[in-house]
Amino acid sequence: MTLLAADPPEQAADGVRVHYAELIDFTTAVFAAHGVPRARAHAAARALCHGDLTGMESHGLANLTRLYLPLFAEGRVEPRADPRVLADRGAAVLLDAGRALGLWSAGAAMDLAADRAESYGIGMVSVRGATHFGCAGHHALRAVERGMIGLVAANCGGQRIARPPGGAVPMLGTNPLSVAAPAGPHPPFVLDMSTTAAPTGRVRRAAREGRTVPAGLLADDAGRAVTDPAEFDAGRAHLLWLGGAAGQYKGFGLGLAVEVLAALVAGAGLGPLGETGRDDDIGFVTVAIAPDTLHDRTPADAAALFGALLDCPPAEPGEPVRYPGWHEHERARERMRDGVPLGRDLYGELYEVAVRTGVAVPEQR
Repeated sequence: MTLLAADPPEQAADGVRVHYAELIDFTTAVFAAHGVPRARAHAAARALCHGDLTGMESHGLANLTRLYLPLFAEGRVEPRADPRVLADRGAAVLLDAGRALGLWSAGAAMDLAADRAESYGIGMVSVRGATHFGCAGHHALRAVERGMIGLVAANCGGQRIARPPGGAVPMLGTNPLSVAAPAGPHPPFVLDMSTTAAPTGRVRRAAREGRTVPAGLLADDAGRAVTDPAEFDAGRAHLLWLGGAAGQYKGFGLGLAVEVLAALVAGAGLGPLGETGRDDDIGFVTVAIAPDTLHDRTPADAAALFGALLDCPPAEPGEPVRYPGWHEHERARERMRDGVPLGRDLYGELYEVAVRTGVAVPEQR
């Protein structure tokens, strides 16, 4: 039986597991209570809970009270906004999201890209005026569900988080990038990464939990490694690019490539030119590629490619080779079966949200 908001979360002291379906129902109800149409709210809930389902908790429900509900409170998201077509060239479309909830609009953009790919072999939807959309991999996987390859990339609008190599001030965001592809009978390939050494959500989660972070993620103004994640929000440490101190130009180059593909093409807010310092007017791009419009070998080749990787002899016995997306797929299967784990503090936050909005709290398994 689902707990009502009036019932205290007595069993939450050591963390709980909850049914995935109830987690989706709860999150859907919260977004709907903030004015998001029900179908969109459900799609947004699936996008947000994807992080908790696959083990990327830094991009899951922990952001409900820290990122998404503040967007509603500050009037920075339009719950009922309909993305507007600014240009349509068949295989390429430009949309203005009108500040619609990014958790929903990114999936809708990928669906449109896949529709166009069915006709043209490739579809690209560039979006400006967007808001934060959660896990990029969730949206890339929408193309995989239709037998296609998906690519998603986003900048952070006017928000500046990371410094150019040799720079004294931040100029770009974490600029995530995802590529997903079918893998035959194997779990889909899903690369989902920030172009900085870590996303800000992971750093902040470590700070909340009182953990240190590995050297190579943060540095102080003198270039010294910082392992206390609390130093980031205190302004005494900044994020490094993917590749660490020795390979900064690789990550910076990838981040700048995302800025070009996601924001420059769409005409969205550009980090280096941003004045607000906030993640407003985000730009993102969704691309769907339908290789079966070119030849019929892709499914068999994909099965062979990823099967060969899984069959690679491991360097350490008992530690088999895996590719990006494999662990997340298996973790999602386990959590769909056994429940999604939520920490004590997070469950308490969801309970408080339920009280304020009058919705039901997911039942503890």
